[in-house]
Amino acid sequence: MLYEGEAIKTLIPQRDPIMMVDKVWSAEGDTAVTGLTVTDRNYFLEDGLVAEPGLIEHIAQSASAFAGHRARVAGQEAPIGYIGEVKKFRLYRRPAVGEELRTVITMGTEVNGITLVRGEVRSNDELLAETQMKIFCE
Repeated sequence: MLYEGEAIKTLIPQRDPIMMVDKVWSAEGDTAVTGLTVTDRNYFLEDGLVAEPGLIEHIAQSASAFAGHRARVAGQEAPIGYIGEVKKFRLYRRPAVGEELRTVITMGTEVNGITLVRGEVRSNDELLAETQMKIFCE
């Protein structure tokens, strides 16, 4: 485990109640694995399940945590990123309170501060959601 709990706050600008990453398990090359334990305090809950915007935000914050890790390794401050576009979002199942999300982020090409990101969210090896997004970093 690379980061968990309070250490995540050094990587991303989000804070409670919308912090959607609580672990970074690994970050190597262009791929990182992050996580989130869904609690009953989750801002994006609807009827005990994480709503679609919450999963998109989780993927975006996972990419932000990865970018923050990369910046830290390079001796720089963590960048602030903004979602520019969400493409090909697929929802297979909404996670419930108590589930442990494990998300694989793959960073693609970066052009003029815009990075193509692919994210896959799983729970117990079951694919819950996947998407591609463009993220702009300052």
